[in-house]
Amino acid sequence: MPADLAVIGLGHFGLPLAQAAVAAGIPTLGYEPATETPGPRGTAEPSALPRRGGLLTTADLRRIASGGFRPGTDPAQLGRVRTAVICVPVPPGADGSPDLTHVAHAARTLAARLRPHTTVILESPVPPGTTEGLLLPLLEEGSGLRAGRDFHLAHSPVRTDPGNRTHGYAATPKVIGGLTPACTESAAAFYGRLTDKVVRARGPREAETVHLLETNFRHVNIALVNEMAVLCHDLGVDLWDVIRCAETKPFGFQAFRPGPGVGGHSLPQHLSGPPHAARSLRMVELAQQVNDHMPQYVVRRAAALLNEHGKSARGARVLLLGVTYKPDLPDQQGAPAREIALRLMELGAAVSYHDPHVPAWTVLDRPVPRADSLYEAAAGADLTLLLQQHRVYDLQGLSVKAQLLLDTRGATPAGSAHRL
Repeated sequence: MPADLAVIGLGHFGLPLAQAAVAAGIPTLGYEPATETPGPRGTAEPSALPRRGGLLTTADLRRIASGGFRPGTDPAQLGRVRTAVICVPVPPGADGSPDLTHVAHAARTLAARLRPHTTVILESPVPPGTTEGLLLPLLEEGSGLRAGRDFHLAHSPVRTDPGNRTHGYAATPKVIGGLTPACTESAAAFYGRLTDKVVRARGPREAETVHLLETNFRHVNIALVNEMAVLCHDLGVDLWDVIRCAETKPFGFQAFRPGPGVGGHSLPQHLSGPPHAARSLRMVELAQQVNDHMPQYVVRRAAALLNEHGKSARGARVLLLGVTYKPDLPDQQGAPAREIALRLMELGAAVSYHDPHVPAWTVLDRPVPRADSLYEAAAGADLTLLLQQHRVYDLQGLSVKAQLLLDTRGATPAGSAHRL
């Protein structure tokens, strides 16, 4: 069965799109040459798909394969689709700014096979101006076609939230900004098959900036509440009770909760580097500094707590609970647990971990011992640090078993543990 859609990039951005497309009855090609193992005629076995962050189980792979999904490794297949969506990752570069190498590579690969009347959509989280400033010239130069005349070009900010059972793909409105009104309508017609609501932006830059605002909104508000956590601890105020009361306000307030750091696949962007040298979102820079400081603060609190109970961090047995960045998923992208473990090791602590979703874990290429028996490990540790509240954790039971329990998520019953 020929594919109508090509999803370029099968990670956290591309796989949810592929699943939604297959569920809507759209024959879909999944293309990621860097990770796929070629099979006959440029195909790949469904089981060879990357299951980054546990997005897909083996059953999921079989289900979407039977529904019209085919992973492929032959770039010639990209020239046989009506819609191509670029969903490649945008990791941080050496200077912390978004690295667009994968986007450029995907554009060049697609451009060499691009046919007239194809709709090309960029979903990767990129700085404003990337669709027109980077993607458009690469597609036009490589194909000899003109965007807006020979093919449609648009941007749609990714809005996936792995593990969210309330807001699935179809229930999350999709924002679209096309190079021309016709480009917007072509992209809207495609996404209208997948989602309940399509929101049209004025253009690609507005659509790109939607993601910038949404991502920075999260990071700035987490930074605010992280600073409140430090302040309230110094004042002897129960922050968690403050948040509980504040969130009863029916207007002008949205509750965020502190934690040991901020993880995830979308970077906060303050636009301080080229081509945005003249513009810098100082609030985002400050928020990033606050959030980046939280692992160090957690370690300082842990050392102080040990000291208060007559123990030194050097030689202390410290158990880390939950080393992923989101609860109930194995995704470790940007999780603060790694830096916390490293700083504890530098203090001389003997660090072990427990996480039902992470069977093996290394820090600086050093394997960290995994606790098999959770309650025995908590009882034997001088300090247990809750970094992620996976659903399987019985926090009431853990608070009884643990010698010392520092809860960085405010998930334990009030008074049963030390809270951030």
